[in-house]
Amino acid sequence: MMESLFDRIAHCPAAATALEGIEPQAKKRLEEMARIARLPAGATLFRPGDLCENYLVVLQGAARITLTSESGREILLYRVEPGQSCVLTTAALMSESEYDAEGITETQVEALIIPASIFGELLATSAVFRRFVFSSFAVRLQDLIGLVGEVAFSRLDRRLAAFLRKRTSGLGKVAMTHQEIAAEVGSTREAVSRLLKSFERDGLVRLRRGAVEILDEHGLRQLAEAP
Repeated sequence: MMESLFDRIAHCPAAATALEGIEPQAKKRLEEMARIARLPAGATLFRPGDLCENYLVVLQGAARITLTSESGREILLYRVEPGQSCVLTTAALMSESEYDAEGITETQVEALIIPASIFGELLATSAVFRRFVFSSFAVRLQDLIGLVGEVAFSRLDRRLAAFLRKRTSGLGKVAMTHQEIAAEVGSTREAVSRLLKSFERDGLVRLRRGAVEILDEHGLRQLAEAP
């Protein structure tokens, strides 16, 4: 038997909890008009200048929202993970404006897709849906404020050390290119490469092709926490 829309949502505890107790009429409208989409890793969700036609809630997987400058510098704004929605999508729907950034699936993604017209209807008529939308919006907005503060006020060497510690796999390495790391810490590839080479000279890391091997986790922690 084919699973219903809310059966699929139930596989994502965060989304199921947020929509628990949704009003019968709102649930009926979602079952009638919303759908589940499955997207491969690397799929483009939206680009700068695109009009927003749907509200999307990630049920499985993750998507990256990035901003690229005219010079080609890319910065990761945030990720959208299970049970979360995209703050830029919410803003674009509410203001009927275009996207300013790019959204790409980082892994295979399963998502709840709600057409813009139904999004507006439920926002006006369903207290449960409205609370879910604005709660998710607030969390993402806090993330963005944190990012602005980190990029503006934190030294790049500390941000890079903290990032490497956070993303170290069980094998003691970060399997990412210098460009990918630069996007994560809000800098350029050239600046990140220079710092990584400095870290290598200091015995903190060893640079590999497409990866950074962590040699001195304690030293990285001291650098990340330095005043």
